[in-house]
Amino acid sequence: MNQITVVDHPLVQHKLSHLRDNKTPSHLFRQLLREISQLLAYEVTRDLPIETRSIETPMQAMEAPVLAGKKLALISVLRAGNGFLDGFLDLLPLARVGFVGLYRDEETLKPVQYYFKVPQHLDKRQTIVLDPMLATGNTAIAAISLLKKAGARNIRFLCLVAAPEGVASMNAAHPDVAIVTAALDEGLNKNGYIYPGLGDAGDRIFGTD
Repeated sequence: MNQITVVDHPLVQHKLSHLRDNKTPSHLFRQLLREISQLLAYEVTRDLPIETRSIETPMQAMEAPVLAGKKLALISVLRAGNGFLDGFLDLLPLARVGFVGLYRDEETLKPVQYYFKVPQHLDKRQTIVLDPMLATGNTAIAAISLLKKAGARNIRFLCLVAAPEGVASMNAAHPDVAIVTAALDEGLNKNGYIYPGLGDAGDRIFGTD
């Protein structure tokens, strides 16, 4: 599991605990998710390429660091991934945004595709895949396979909570994709849900549970 980073910052862990709480209502869940996404964004973008450009401060001229290369691509795995977007776009307003529509068949636990729309030139962009849960890993693996077919080469996966089974599956299928998460939980139950987890993130974001 050398491809996973668990962000253990106290603010991240505090907000995650409130997200886990089944008494947290949808409107507060969405607010907390936006806040924690900004904190996680710092980690997943830690080594973005930098270049310098000449600027004038009120005091003097200098070579100042700025982000280099094409704008990032943020890819939301529908529908729960949308909960991350506002927080990320607050920090990265020029990022390009794409969507991968996959749902999990409740009997087979396999992903079924229903939508795919992503930015151009993925081969020249760092691509961050957003999905709150990494459970079996099937959906994330399928989404990343689709992105690679579309040209993406530099891919990272960001989630709130991961299961060891999902991390192992992701590392086996896509060993080049780093995972950033707020927690590595105990495992999966017989229905393929993470425990202790936080329930179905999409239902909790949109109040459809």
